[in-house]
Amino acid sequence: MALIGVNQLTVSCAGFGCSSNPRILGISLNPFTKKLSSSSFTYSPFEIQKIQLLPNLKWATLRIHCSSNSCLTIQGNAAVKGKSVSVILLAGGKGKRMGASMPKQYLPLLGQPIALYSLYIFSQMVEVKEIVVVCDPSYKDIFEETRDKIHVDLRFAEPGKERQDSVYSGLQAIDSDSELVCIHDSARPLVLSQDIEKVLRDGWLHGAAVLGVPVKATIKEVSNESFVVKTLDRKSLWEMQTPQVIKPALLTKGFDLVNRRGLEVTDDVSIVEHLGHPVYITEGSYTNIKITTPDDFLVAERILNPISSP
Repeated sequence: MALIGVNQLTVSCAGFGCSSNPRILGISLNPFTKKLSSSSFTYSPFEIQKIQLLPNLKWATLRIHCSSNSCLTIQGNAAVKGKSVSVILLAGGKGKRMGASMPKQYLPLLGQPIALYSLYIFSQMVEVKEIVVVCDPSYKDIFEETRDKIHVDLRFAEPGKERQDSVYSGLQAIDSDSELVCIHDSARPLVLSQDIEKVLRDGWLHGAAVLGVPVKATIKEVSNESFVVKTLDRKSLWEMQTPQVIKPALLTKGFDLVNRRGLEVTDDVSIVEHLGHPVYITEGSYTNIKITTPDDFLVAERILNPISSP
C-alpha cells in the first residue's frame, strides 16, 4: 500500500514472531521542522485503529507493509535498510567489580557466555550486516564458534585503553558502506530486539540516538564534604543505556574533534554532543541492565528464568 500526502499516521496491526508484547510505529510529520519522527505504541491484534490525513502540510511518502505473519515494516523516509547497520560489540572490559577470574562478559549466564546473548540478538536482525567484536584476542574463540549459527559477517578489533579508544578501534573495522553504527555493551545481555529497532530508526532520523529510561529514584547533587547541594528534578533525568546509534560520518567527525582536543567521554553519543549535534533519547526498557556486580548477575538470571526464581 502506498500513501501519498500522508502527514500523520497511526496504525495498529497484528504481527507474529516478534515478542509477547508486539509494538508498532507511530509516525508523524512535525509541521515546524518538516521532519518525520517516530515513537512506539502497543497494539491489539487484528485491529487497524486510525489513519488520519492532514491537509496543507509538506507531503511525505511512506510505504507500509504488514501481514499476519510479519511485523510492521516502514519503508521510505523513516526506513532503516536491510543489511545497512554495523554493530560494534564492546567486549574488551576487565570487569573488576565482579571479582571473577575472567572478564564478566564471558561468565556463563544460564549456561551461555553473557556476551553471546546480545550477539545472537543482533545477528537475527535484518538491518544488521556485520558485527565487529572489540575484544582481547585471547577471547576471540568464544565468538568464532558462533559463525555457523549466525547470518551476518563477523569481524574483530582490539580494545583500547579507554572505552572511547575501543569504539574508535571498532569504527576503523566497519564496512565503509554502512549507513549506521550501533554500539553496544556486551555486558547488557537483556536488550530487547524491539528496543533495538526503535533506536535504529531514531538514529537514522536524527543522526544520533541512544536508548534510555527515565530515572525513578530521587537524585541529589552532593558536595565533596558529603552535604546535599540540591535535589535534581528527576522529570528531566534519564539513565543512558546501549545500543547507541550514530551515523558513521558524524561519529568520525566527532572523533576528530575529541581526539584533537584530548577530550574524555563516558559514552558514545557524548562524542557527537561535543559537535553540538542533537542526540535523540529513545525510551528503552528497565530490564536492559548492565551486569557489573554479582547482584546484577542474580537479577539477570531471574529476568531470564523467572519461573525458577524463589
